[in-house]
Amino acid sequence: MGKKIFISYKYADTNVSQFPGCSIFNPTTVRDYVDKLEHYFDATDNIYKGESDGEDLSSLSENVIWEKLKDRIYDSSVTLLVISPGMKEPFRSERSQWIPWEVSFSLKETTRNDRTSHTNAMLAIVLPDRNGSYDYFMTTSDCGVVTHHTDKLFKIIQDNMFNIKHPKGFNCSHCGRFHYQGECSYIESVRWDVFIINPNYYINKAIDRQNNIDNYNICKEV
Repeated sequence: MGKKIFISYKYADTNVSQFPGCSIFNPTTVRDYVDKLEHYFDATDNIYKGESDGEDLSSLSENVIWEKLKDRIYDSSVTLLVISPGMKEPFRSERSQWIPWEVSFSLKETTRNDRTSHTNAMLAIVLPDRNGSYDYFMTTSDCGVVTHHTDKLFKIIQDNMFNIKHPKGFNCSHCGRFHYQGECSYIESVRWDVFIINPNYYINKAIDRQNNIDNYNICKEV
């Protein structure tokens, strides 16, 4: 059975790996990656609930756009969060940016017309930067463990990563840090090049975490 999928992302971020044929006058944006996901979902029984690239929202107020987005998130069961190098605007408060609110609304249970939505399954997809590297967010330490630089993310996303109540792992004798083992985040992250090979596999794993949400300390507020 198909899933209703909402995607949260920074539309015009161009600090990503460029597709063939793009130029400085027509650079690849995060929206171009979302287009690929939308085309994939259109070919399956999944339903994309975000806005389409050709949808004109320019004449609408921010309040109206937000109400439209809330309706779509409310009617979705999975939220894909796209991590890109320029997803955060450094000189604006987090409360004034779209992504934290989209994540917050995805995590909340909301009642409308006597129907209550459940917390969405969540998954973060990490895009490569302009050099084709994921190191801005995921690096491999000398001891062979992948480190996630969650300080680059909005706080509500940080708070829902590595938030399992009873973590499994080990204290590394090489670096002296605790290393988590297994799935330890409600919002797990996966590289784009890995995800795109088999999207349904990672979406289904996110749904498994949703079914076991009581194992996690969930933060729902911006």
